[in-house]
Amino acid sequence: MRFRPCIDIHNGKVKQIVGSSLKDEGGEAANNFVSDKNADSYARLYKERGLSGGHVIILNPRGSEHYEADLRQAQLALSEYEGGLQIGGGITDENAVDFLNMGASHVIVTSYVFRGGEIDFARLKKLTEAIGKERLVLDLSCKKRGGEYYIVTDRWQKFTDTALSEQTLDLLSRNCAEFLIHAADAEGKSNGIEEGATKIAALSPIPCTYAGGISSFNDVDKLRDISGGRLDFTIGSALDIFGGGMSFEAAAEYVEEK
Repeated sequence: MRFRPCIDIHNGKVKQIVGSSLKDEGGEAANNFVSDKNADSYARLYKERGLSGGHVIILNPRGSEHYEADLRQAQLALSEYEGGLQIGGGITDENAVDFLNMGASHVIVTSYVFRGGEIDFARLKKLTEAIGKERLVLDLSCKKRGGEYYIVTDRWQKFTDTALSEQTLDLLSRNCAEFLIHAADAEGKSNGIEEGATKIAALSPIPCTYAGGISSFNDVDKLRDISGGRLDFTIGSALDIFGGGMSFEAAAEYVEEK
């Protein structure tokens, strides 16, 4: 079980947002925190603390008026901590290599692999042919609908017809190195983890990171108990480096102490 730090970038700034509030139109989102620091400051902190495998997420879509500013921030982070961070947001088979060349250890993909609500295996094959499955992370962010969790795309705004399940995890694990699972309705709210989503995520046959709702170390302990310590975890808005009450240093030391 590892703490995976994050750098979320929106409208050219490092931010923490309420995930369910994100809208492509006008670059709208409810902000929990907007940093006055550039992304490389956070990358440097994670590097100094020896925290690898963190996530840089570009939250504006390609073509947005803010995308280029987001990209510049991402480049700052990746160049500061080369090989120590993964990146997601607008990744395709055509640009994945570019992000790896910028210094990312892995690329994180959701929307490109899901089209028309279904898994597009042709696109997934193109990605793995371009970079190899060992450098691909599939983000299976999910929301609950009708008692089940379904994978959502396009910055958590669109439901797919693919349920998050043990069968889905087994199927997709053959084509990637890791999973990242955001419980999108809990993202940025610091109201506790989505236990149902964590129970499914814990069934992953490959490394998997959970994100969404962690507000205290009690939540981290609960995540550890549910998953048997098999899930890594991300904390965003609740951390003191993002304006919250949880100690970043304590989070970095959590696994060592356990």
